[in-house]
Amino acid sequence: MTQRARWTTIVVVVALAGLAAIGVGRGLIPAGSEAGAVTSPPAIAGSPATAPAAGPSDDPLPGLFAGHRSGVEVEGTGVVSRILPDDLDGSRHQKFLLTTPGGVSILIAHNIDIAPRLDGLAKGDRVDFRGDYEWSDKGGTVHWTHHDPSGQHQAGWLRWSGRTFS
Repeated sequence: MTQRARWTTIVVVVALAGLAAIGVGRGLIPAGSEAGAVTSPPAIAGSPATAPAAGPSDDPLPGLFAGHRSGVEVEGTGVVSRILPDDLDGSRHQKFLLTTPGGVSILIAHNIDIAPRLDGLAKGDRVDFRGDYEWSDKGGTVHWTHHDPSGQHQAGWLRWSGRTFS
């Protein structure tokens, strides 16, 4: 390898390291958690809204919402604030709104062609979740709350009433 090629390689490596550091610092590249997941401590699944749960400071959703982040694996908990009609276009999805401990309202879009539906889910129920967060001006959506039949995507889940739905 020539001296010019060595210097070119060094410059490229240093430039890429600098760009990566800037990306982490600005929140463009997740740092820390396994596979970029952002988590909060679990609640007692299916318990009433008055049960002790993760506090607002443990809730990852306010930071993701404020930062307009999308495509982030997230794990958290919330209380059902509204049950919505199923989405029957294409893959069928059970839909409901959760309010997280930090006050963010998120839409859960749970694919019921892949995972079991949460039959009997009601307003006020506590649900733990793991899935992909996508930002919106209304709070955001969590989807991929199920296993991936092809094994290419990290499995998500919903935990409610003592059961895990994946």
